[in-house]
Amino acid sequence: MNMTTRSLSNKRLKQIYVLLIASSFAMSCGSSKSVATKKNTSTKTVAKSENLRKLDSKFDGNLSKSINSILKDAEKYIGTPYKFGGNTSSGFDCSGFTVKVFEENDFQLPRRSSDQAEAGKKIDIKEVKPGDLLFFATAGGNRVSHVGIVHDIGDDGEVKFIHASTSKGVIISSLNEKYWNKTYLHAQRVL
Repeated sequence: MNMTTRSLSNKRLKQIYVLLIASSFAMSCGSSKSVATKKNTSTKTVAKSENLRKLDSKFDGNLSKSINSILKDAEKYIGTPYKFGGNTSSGFDCSGFTVKVFEENDFQLPRRSSDQAEAGKKIDIKEVKPGDLLFFATAGGNRVSHVGIVHDIGDDGEVKFIHASTSKGVIISSLNEKYWNKTYLHAQRVL
């Protein structure tokens, strides 16, 4: 092998290595595991949507100091851009955001959203409180591909969550929004 061929081979190996590393981050907000929750058909989505909008929350409004701290840390990143594989204030993907916020409060979460979806205890949407995690199937099917942190629950039961959205970066969204309502899978309590 001459120097040019060896140089090209090394360059190609580096490209493959970078591609493999990048693809491992691709799963950060995705999943290779199925979630037990079945996706509703379009007929049932309307009923699901109505149920979430009329949510009779059992949240009493009281928050622990640690949850308040997590929410304050999450809020300070509002406006931070989305960055594939990102987990710093220069840019986040969804699970990088949750990992960073919880890590700042001495709590470790798995890096991938699909693994976060198995951490802690699965809870009913009526039981959620700020600090809980919400999981979504934004890539279709039943696989977890997005995660957000419950931010607050309105008097009418509207669940708002903070997350790193691919289009707008770190924002607060509502589970009442059609897109999030349709893609919602389940909630987990990790604290």
